[in-house]
Amino acid sequence: MLSELLIPLHIKYIQSLDNHKDDLMYHLTSHLRLNGVYWGITALCIMGAQDALSREDMIEFVMSCWDKEAGAFGAHPGHDAHILSTLSGIQILATQDALDRLDVPRVTNFILGLQQPSGTFAGDRFGETDTRFLYCSVSALSLLKRLPALDRDNGRARAIDHLIKCRNFDGGFGVSPGAESHAGQIFVCVAALTILDRLDVVDADTLAWWLAERQLPNGGLNGRPEKLEDDSDAGGIADRPDNTADVFHTHFGIAGLSILGYPHLEDLDPVYCMPARVIDRLGLRKSWLGLPRREG
Repeated sequence: MLSELLIPLHIKYIQSLDNHKDDLMYHLTSHLRLNGVYWGITALCIMGAQDALSREDMIEFVMSCWDKEAGAFGAHPGHDAHILSTLSGIQILATQDALDRLDVPRVTNFILGLQQPSGTFAGDRFGETDTRFLYCSVSALSLLKRLPALDRDNGRARAIDHLIKCRNFDGGFGVSPGAESHAGQIFVCVAALTILDRLDVVDADTLAWWLAERQLPNGGLNGRPEKLEDDSDAGGIADRPDNTADVFHTHFGIAGLSILGYPHLEDLDPVYCMPARVIDRLGLRKSWLGLPRREG
């Protein structure tokens, strides 16, 4: 098993992702296209290769995903707006220092309109709710410097109250009140609480124990008890050894390595899951610690 991150190969892999338009799978994953661009550019930035993809082409694609009726982004040109793709679009534009291309008031209204009476957020106009969507909404408003708008109709307090209700006895968080703890949901809930300056409601010791228990003998970590590992300790571009590569696991594998202090990588801000230098430029950095960067 490789114990070295082959950065040039990972860069080449990400550059090649848009060269498969004759493949059926390329079109079957169009609902993830804008998310995929965010995963790809973030991984490239962490590897110090932001210019490996054309900035203008990327911005042009993001804006082609704009849903004029909704005032937000769909995952692909012609798709309906969704908070998942809207956050990805905002993250890409922020990374490329192009937030001036965005109609911020319209996006803000779209996001605020997704909040439910319970305090959580729907993903789109069809109404499915999930703590992921709450995080995406809070993160997007923060990146746009519009988080104070959440105070309208007591929205901030309602969002925090909902997150507290999703907290479990084991210290973790679920997708909704009463749902089992999952590492993915823990990330979005803890990050949302961090942005909202309410990290005090997290039982840090119990949660740290639960997260530490996710590591398996091979070094990888699972998302919940009795499941297989997802990314192996060597990082990588697949969910586990010998599986097919994908840009999602490439992004999160490299992100994990950055936080663990792997050499020759740039810092990743774990709250926004974006290059730390971008978050610093926006003046949004919260308190967090990664392991010291090791020498190569």
